[in-house]
Amino acid sequence: MARPKAFDETAALEAAMTCFWEKGFEASSVQDLTDRMGIARPSLYNAFGNKRALFEKALEHYCRTSTYRVIARIEAEYEAEDRVAELFAEVVDRSAKDPNRRGCLLINSALEVSPHHPDLRRVIGVHLGAVRSFFQRSLAAAPETARLDLRASADNLMAVILGLRVLARSMPERPLLDSVVAGALVPLGLGDAWQRRRRKARRQTSARLRPSGAPVHARKPRVKSKRRDE
Repeated sequence: MARPKAFDETAALEAAMTCFWEKGFEASSVQDLTDRMGIARPSLYNAFGNKRALFEKALEHYCRTSTYRVIARIEAEYEAEDRVAELFAEVVDRSAKDPNRRGCLLINSALEVSPHHPDLRRVIGVHLGAVRSFFQRSLAAAPETARLDLRASADNLMAVILGLRVLARSMPERPLLDSVVAGALVPLGLGDAWQRRRRKARRQTSARLRPSGAPVHARKPRVKSKRRDE
């Protein structure tokens, strides 16, 4: 009969993910990881394999619980023409509110790990490809982007989100990040979607500041647009 694990594997993986996120792959020693995870080295090796395998699992966990979850929610809640703007708006919001300026673990890894570890480069590429696919799906379904080269536009958006995340680690000022996003979305015909998202953010800020009991003016619901096939 198999012996039960003496630790919570999910909690240990979360701790390892945080260590890699804060220190990076190379600077995170096995000792750093076991200290964060609260386990001994043999337990790490038995449950997760070596450091490289642990990093791959931690990155997968990050994408499943953060990146992919955000994408799924946006696709479920927003019209196609608003999805790209919504994702960028959430990236700007997270970046501006991140006191530790950790950035995105996936994009940090693309910069640090991919050039030196071909096996992990492939893994990172798969996760980045999922974000790129979201961009292409959203552009394909939005009437405003009917004339675009969808593949090239999705590639350009990937370049922008990578650059935005890097920029935000050193200069996380919201006006600067907003201007970068506007410069990317307006040429694609998504400027109106970006302005809608910024107005929404301002309304939410005003609502938080509004005294209790103050009237809230209702807005007419937007009519859903017809989707077109990819």
